[in-house]
Amino acid sequence: MTTKPSSLSPSRTTCASLLRELQLIWDEIGEGDSERDKMLLQLEQECLDIYRKKVEMTRKYRADLHQSLADGQAQITAIASALGEAASYSRERGTLKDQLSAVKPILEDLSLKKEKRVKDFSAVQSQIVRISAEIAGNGVSKNVGDPGVNERDLSVRRLGELQSHLEELHKEKVLRLQKVNTHVNTIHELSVVMSIDFSKIVNEVHPSLSDHSSAHSKSISNDTLARLTALTNSLKQEKQQRLQKLQDPGSKLIELWNLMETPIDEQKIFDHVTMLISSSVNDVSRQGCLSLDVIEQAEVEVERLNILKASKMKELVFKRQNELEEIYRGVHMDVDSDAARQILSSLIDSGNVNLSDLLSSMDDQIIKAKEQALSRKDILDKVEKCIFAFEEEKWLDEYEKDENRYSAGRGAHKNLKRAEKARILSGKIPSIIETLTAKVKAWEIEKEIPFLYDKVPLKHTLEEYTAQRQEREEEKRKSREQKRLQEQHNAEQEALFGSRPSTKKPLGQSTNANTMVGTPISRRTPLGHHGVSAGKERRESGRVHNLTPVNYVALPKDDSVSRRN
Repeated sequence: MTTKPSSLSPSRTTCASLLRELQLIWDEIGEGDSERDKMLLQLEQECLDIYRKKVEMTRKYRADLHQSLADGQAQITAIASALGEAASYSRERGTLKDQLSAVKPILEDLSLKKEKRVKDFSAVQSQIVRISAEIAGNGVSKNVGDPGVNERDLSVRRLGELQSHLEELHKEKVLRLQKVNTHVNTIHELSVVMSIDFSKIVNEVHPSLSDHSSAHSKSISNDTLARLTALTNSLKQEKQQRLQKLQDPGSKLIELWNLMETPIDEQKIFDHVTMLISSSVNDVSRQGCLSLDVIEQAEVEVERLNILKASKMKELVFKRQNELEEIYRGVHMDVDSDAARQILSSLIDSGNVNLSDLLSSMDDQIIKAKEQALSRKDILDKVEKCIFAFEEEKWLDEYEKDENRYSAGRGAHKNLKRAEKARILSGKIPSIIETLTAKVKAWEIEKEIPFLYDKVPLKHTLEEYTAQRQEREEEKRKSREQKRLQEQHNAEQEALFGSRPSTKKPLGQSTNANTMVGTPISRRTPLGHHGVSAGKERRESGRVHNLTPVNYVALPKDDSVSRRN
């Protein structure tokens, strides 16, 4: 049996009106109370089921809200942890919807941060992967895919570590690129010097090295660096070997040119070869100077000159002999030219002697001859002065024999000046000979050989000349004494018997009225010959005029002192 509530809500009012209508219908039908109670009970049960379902749905919705709130809070915590940040969310009081509304903006903000951080990680890791691949030489494309970011650690610290690693890789890449460029430049320089195809050899190392379109596209892998290093070392060794190959024929060219006295114009053709003879490998940088063609040309020229040398060697040998003889003759040394030439001809014709060695030996002889000539130079200079003094003395003897030397005429004044100088020089002859003899003795002691002058020992010649000069001086002294006695006798006779008219011509006149005063000619004679003949040539020297001629040119006051008694 049902009871009606005292107060009904609008919805309940609707149910009550429906129930009244149902009562009216039952009344009209004549439904019994039991059936009516049964049907009302069924209606109540159905309503209860509906309420129960609604409650269950609402309870489930509440649980979902709790779960969403928990999930949001968990995501906030997880993202904050991954980002390395402290969770900024704090539980607030209020309905579940209010709490969800508070969590949502925080979660969205953290999600945006995470997304940006993931992009940063991805960019850094992509560069790390790409540069690592370049260093390893794996050939990875520049468009590297997502390297897979670990979203559990997106902290700034981890990002900083990756960025530091990337910076190190960048530095490593720059260093490797510098090494690659250095090797490539060195290879290019070596290739230019040796005329080698640069593009071909570097392309064999790696194709990117010969492509100049982008400097950053060059391979910097360990393998590329190793192969570049090996290629550079190989080219340096090749350069050293080629330089040696060129220096050898270059030295031979100079030797052969000097040997055969090749004209300078012909030598200039190979200046690019000979200029490298004394060069170090680092100094050689001119384009193509170590090419195989240049080396071959030098070797061919050496071969040609060697063939030509055989035909000219005999001529060169005798040319050296002429030079040697000329040196000996220039310093008055004895040399048997005919015998030496005969020996050289026999040696060359026999074919038992190496002509190069023979020339080298003759060059050594020439050097020694020049050294000997140099050691004799001082003495020979003294000999020249001595010979000049002898010649001037001889000229003075002839001059003083001339009866007309004081006559007025062309050159008389010059002859008087020369005579004065000759008298002074003649007075120095003993000291000149003494000095020269001392030098000759010192030279002979040092060299332990006699000093020969035109095949005659110079010391003996000087001693002989000194003895002969003393004899001449003695003859002159006797002649002067005899003349003095004769003049004294004539004076006594004149005192006893009176003076007789002179038959002499006036002073200053020549025996030939139409002839000017003659001047003795200076004759340069060998040292030894002059010494032997000087005594006879001066046997009448010493006659002095007592009277001063009218045309006499006054001499310096020391004239009487400088004259020999």
